[in-house]
Amino acid sequence: MSDHTDPVVGETAAGIGLPAADDIFTDNVRWGDLDDWNRAALRIHEQQGGFYRIERGGFPRVLAVLDHAAVLEVERQPELFTNGPAPVLTTQEALDTPPLVELKTLIHMDGDEHTAYRKLGLPQFKPASLARLDSRLAELSERAVRTMRDAGGELDFSIDVALPYPLHVILKILGLPEDDYPRMLTLTQQLFGGEDPDLQREELSPEAIAAVLMDFFTYFAGVTTDRREHPTDDLASLIANGRIGDDPLGDLETIGYYVIVATAGHDTTSSAMAGGFRALVEHPDQLRLLQARPELMNNAIEEMIRWTAPVRHFMRTATADTELHGHAVAQGDLIYLSYKGANIDPKVFDDPLRFDIERPNADRQIAFGFGKHFCMGAQLARMELRSLFSRLVPLIESVELVGTPTTMQTTFVGGHKTLPIRYTLRDPG
Repeated sequence: MSDHTDPVVGETAAGIGLPAADDIFTDNVRWGDLDDWNRAALRIHEQQGGFYRIERGGFPRVLAVLDHAAVLEVERQPELFTNGPAPVLTTQEALDTPPLVELKTLIHMDGDEHTAYRKLGLPQFKPASLARLDSRLAELSERAVRTMRDAGGELDFSIDVALPYPLHVILKILGLPEDDYPRMLTLTQQLFGGEDPDLQREELSPEAIAAVLMDFFTYFAGVTTDRREHPTDDLASLIANGRIGDDPLGDLETIGYYVIVATAGHDTTSSAMAGGFRALVEHPDQLRLLQARPELMNNAIEEMIRWTAPVRHFMRTATADTELHGHAVAQGDLIYLSYKGANIDPKVFDDPLRFDIERPNADRQIAFGFGKHFCMGAQLARMELRSLFSRLVPLIESVELVGTPTTMQTTFVGGHKTLPIRYTLRDPG
């Protein structure tokens, strides 16, 4: 590594063993070590107030915002800071090149269009609708416990428990058969894990991304045809037969709706499950506290979500010249909203790199975003985590890591790839 100066820490990178600060945002490999990422992000908070100018070759000039209050300020002004044209950090070349396969989801929409399309699916995620899932969540939680018992005291919690649980939930909401689980899991991992050498279908390229999207399109085109001919009361039927005003959804928007529900509804929650469980394993005092005081479960879930923040960022584009906490922003400037970074803002969270299920303001985490673009599935994710951990935590007699867990090397959405554990469970009382 060359002795270039790290603008955040004021030392040579070789002297501290870290690449330039830009790399924590643009280098997918850096995301493979979340402890390292958190330490680097905390230095940006401490030395630069939670703001950083990304100026790396091949990428557009971007203002990265880790400051909690500033992220909220941007989120409160969706007309001034829009999702389009680039909702996720990408290279300048990708910005300048039309995609081989276009994808249009809620995260690509703004204004009245976003409001109308969000309203279409929102009823499925309201409390009355989610309450109908209680028995299914209980069933899946018991299945997870049985999986752990049947494994004989050693398994990979990420692969064997955290991955299947939320995918089965979202398949239920969409009304898709469990037989399609393997296909949906593979496609989800290939879409969000395209940067990761272990998850990508092939080396990352526009062609590889297009191939994954085409598989999604092919699958959901069949679902759409079926639900238009044989409508039911599931979300897939709602999407297939949905209308915006007097007009049916376009093909692009229809497929995009399926994709965002199927992927975001699965991958983010599984990442929070695995990351939250690892936090309990690595902080046995917190595990024992939660066992002794189960009334802390809701707060523990908020702390797990703060701790993991699976959606690592979204991008916004300024529609006019403005200022953000003393930082000049010109019309057209790109803003990187770091939800992961905001969740460890020391101005908000005392000792932010401490996992603390008694943290008094854990619910100030903003892993689900805020305002108009707040995640529709936030309450569902909380329900899934609460259902699983309420059943599992009381049964844990001992648990430890075996081997080294691995984390997805992805800049957008990610969490654990593997979480090998050894454990003993109590007999149910």
